[in-house]
Amino acid sequence: MDSLIPKSNTYGVLSSPMVKANIHPFMSLMSILKTIDPGTPVIAVHDEYSSIKAPRNHDSIHFFEIVHRPGSTTFSKILGYMRTQFEMSSKIFMMSDKVGSWIFYLDNGLLIPMITTKILRKKTLIILGGFQEQEVRMRGGSLGKVAHTLAKLNLSMCGTIVVYTPRLISEWDLEKYRHKILIAHRHFLDFNAFSVTTPLSDRPPLIGYIGRMSEEKGVQNFVAALPLLFGDHHDLHVLFGGDGELKEMIEVDLQKRGFKVHTEFPGWISHADLPSYLNRLRLLVLPSYTEGLPNIMLEAMACGTPVLATPVGGIPDVIVDGETGFLMKNNSPECIAENINRALRSPRLKEVSENGRKCVEEKFTFEHAVNRWRDVLEGG
Repeated sequence: MDSLIPKSNTYGVLSSPMVKANIHPFMSLMSILKTIDPGTPVIAVHDEYSSIKAPRNHDSIHFFEIVHRPGSTTFSKILGYMRTQFEMSSKIFMMSDKVGSWIFYLDNGLLIPMITTKILRKKTLIILGGFQEQEVRMRGGSLGKVAHTLAKLNLSMCGTIVVYTPRLISEWDLEKYRHKILIAHRHFLDFNAFSVTTPLSDRPPLIGYIGRMSEEKGVQNFVAALPLLFGDHHDLHVLFGGDGELKEMIEVDLQKRGFKVHTEFPGWISHADLPSYLNRLRLLVLPSYTEGLPNIMLEAMACGTPVLATPVGGIPDVIVDGETGFLMKNNSPECIAENINRALRSPRLKEVSENGRKCVEEKFTFEHAVNRWRDVLEGG
């Protein structure tokens, strides 16, 4: 297996455990790296319960898979995570003479692999697509606090930190690492697939949320906002697309509130099917507590779908309120309902739709992403 890695390659990638929500973003990064350095080796980790596996050969990129078994109890979760990290470290040793730098993708809690790269005197780079502090505060528990501590240690040990937009430095309290932070995103869009196929004026009175059904996404607050909406919009329907630990709870909540007839719940939406769903919506609502730079926001804008979001993560670096989308001060049910009304009744809604499309066409091309990452890998 080791002989498959080209001698000339210098960069390797360590993935976080891949589930449905991050397989496409991961492959986007792989496409960028393949263009810059064909033959990149990737230690790809996937969850045994997710049924999502990294492709064994993405063109010239070589995948070395590890199955992560998270366990069901606290003790088994710790053992499973340690086992996965030791397996990753073993592969890092195996590739030591071929790989000079390791990129840690979306998991800054991999302490054992980080220590391994330091022992081998390899360069290290962590890509922060999200940050654990907000999630730890919300979820609580000893495991979350341990994960946060490990993340802080890794940020101190790594050579370079990459964040998607400048705003994330202050929001994620990364000021003390500013000297080693670079700005680069792995976001680019296929504008042939993500395009306007149904004009905004021809779409039904349908708004929606598409994403992970988890607490930090604020989707429960969106559900709680619906009674405030349906009183003013009797013909309004709401789509909830996605999967996650809150999926069943939200479905039950909608049933109890008597809103089932007003809502659609298609479950997980494949990336190939996303454009057709987005072209049905008059407004996409993202009521998150925390974000990096959400793909679904950019994909909606490319489809001419206005986005209403909380001003978290890198969202305000893309959405200008009333120009390229809509921002709300917080994600309380009252604020969500008020701003949905504001957006749907805006006389500039069509113009906002067009501006959003132009914004992502200018900033989120494949060429732009490749050029920026080439600068990062060459030293900033």
